[in-house]
Amino acid sequence: MRIPVIEGVIDRRVLANWRCDPAVVARLLPPPLRPKLAGGHAIAGVCLIRLKAIRPRLGGLVPGALGISSENAAHRIAVEWDEAGGTREGVYVPRRDTSSRLNALVGGRLFPGVHHRARFDVREDADRLRIAVESEDGATRLLLDARRAEALPPASVFPDLARASAFFEAGACGYSPGRAVGELDGLELRTRRWEVEPLAVDAARSSFFDDPTRFPPGSAVFDCALLMRGIEHEWRALPGLRAAAHPRRSRSATRA
Repeated sequence: MRIPVIEGVIDRRVLANWRCDPAVVARLLPPPLRPKLAGGHAIAGVCLIRLKAIRPRLGGLVPGALGISSENAAHRIAVEWDEAGGTREGVYVPRRDTSSRLNALVGGRLFPGVHHRARFDVREDADRLRIAVESEDGATRLLLDARRAEALPPASVFPDLARASAFFEAGACGYSPGRAVGELDGLELRTRRWEVEPLAVDAARSSFFDDPTRFPPGSAVFDCALLMRGIEHEWRALPGLRAAAHPRRSRSATRA
């Protein structure tokens, strides 16, 4: 899928992360993708991102004031795969939800990745945020209630913020199911700077992780959350991947 470079600002991005049983996660991934591990665990989660001033770069001809803004949620799994020349790493995104009708219309057609329309209830100030998401098709239900913190939770699989930051920075290349069976659309995020801070999470629920048919009890445990703000960035299309088989697309995220 060929698109111009898309630029804009990440106004707010939260990476809410679960540590998971690698064997359970492997069943959700289409070959050639496999789980990327941290401390022996697969890492999956939700990216809750508010984008502003999104527009094609086009040599600076489109000013930011004409760009679009949207709230978005992407369930994602840290993955790696083999290509000629070595091992690559990134994320697999089984489900994308958005507040934008335009994103839902062009996703998987003019822009990589199928997007589903959802309602976002966002309440935040300088120190706290609460984000609730419910998709129009009823498949996705999310809640995150968090506040700024000084450090990661003691039980996190990541020993410190620096190593957590490096792990997620390496996941800039994302692949998600396209509209054609067996094809994965690719998208790369390039940021002008990479800076995260920890969040203390009071509540984190996701129908994706709460579904016992997908994650048996105990196989997915909330780990940590990271916050980014005010990041200039670009989106670039990647060559697609051929998948041997898709996970169950109709149950990408089920009711809690």
